[in-house]
Amino acid sequence: MLHTLWLHGSCECFERKKAPGPGVFFPAGSVRFIATTSTEENRTIRMPKKRKADDEASDGSKQAKTEGTEANKMPDDANTLDPNTDKKSASGEKWNFKISSWNVNGLRAWEKKDGLKYLTLDGPDILCLQETKCDEKSIPGSCTIDGYHNYWYAAEQAGYAGTGIMSKVKPLNVTYGIGCEQHDKEGRVITAEYDKFYLVTSYVPNAGKKLVRLAYREEWDKDFRNYLVDLDKKKPVILCGDLNVAHNEIDLANPKSNRNKTAGFTDQERQGFTDLLAAGFIDSYRHFYPQKTAEYSFWTYMMNARAKNTGWRLDYFVVSEKLKPNICDSVIRTKVYGSDHCPVTLFLTM
Repeated sequence: MLHTLWLHGSCECFERKKAPGPGVFFPAGSVRFIATTSTEENRTIRMPKKRKADDEASDGSKQAKTEGTEANKMPDDANTLDPNTDKKSASGEKWNFKISSWNVNGLRAWEKKDGLKYLTLDGPDILCLQETKCDEKSIPGSCTIDGYHNYWYAAEQAGYAGTGIMSKVKPLNVTYGIGCEQHDKEGRVITAEYDKFYLVTSYVPNAGKKLVRLAYREEWDKDFRNYLVDLDKKKPVILCGDLNVAHNEIDLANPKSNRNKTAGFTDQERQGFTDLLAAGFIDSYRHFYPQKTAEYSFWTYMMNARAKNTGWRLDYFVVSEKLKPNICDSVIRTKVYGSDHCPVTLFLTM
């Protein structure tokens, strides 16, 4: 079935394929667009002593060597993970729906590090994954789990970017990309429609080393915001994923040395996130914890950054203002290892 999607801004209208069903794999090439050359994505983290990041293999093999055994740990039980919350919604209701999001930095490497155990420990109704780095043939068979409907979206370039959704509840509809030719080649956005909301998971483009993709990132931010605003006119939106921005100084360990020098903490990227919130959305973590410090979701593999908690908060749940009465808590799973990111989780009453 073909659907025509109209978007505002610099995007053009074109036809997209509807997802045929659970367990589908939707390569970026199956969406109609013009292919262009992509730039390798890297996040260089500025520390007191400037060093270049190690190159990572597309399957995460080198990262597994550099991060050591600490990053391969997964909590032994749910009590260690502390997966639930006692907090209630503004109206006093307990949560009954849980969504988790995790940049796994290579689905195959994550699976080898027992990443799927997180589904058992946390038991999310929906798990969204970013930076899967997998084409259809490379997705581990173990990722097909009874009770979950899987949806995958790969980049044209092998071993790069990519997103996925594993959902206990079968969505009403699933689409891939945002309807913009220049953006829909890297497998960065999946949208799943449910009865009461749209769930959008995204791996937002990095501005790159020396900020070579910053201009493109600014275009992305504008077009992605327009896409989300259009969805929000139909029903509330839950956006989750690696949004590749530390919004405020409180959201990274070393703001002064990184400002306007490192991807993810330029004035332009931060303003893009501010503009998104001004369009009718809430940073759910800061809604509950406006002043909480030293809470991060990403740590470079270099210089023992995670042990020192020299990190960045790059992973978010951003929700429509309309959903404010439904959110109970938003947490960062710092005890969960297996990637250079940790999961984040949103608790709702629906």
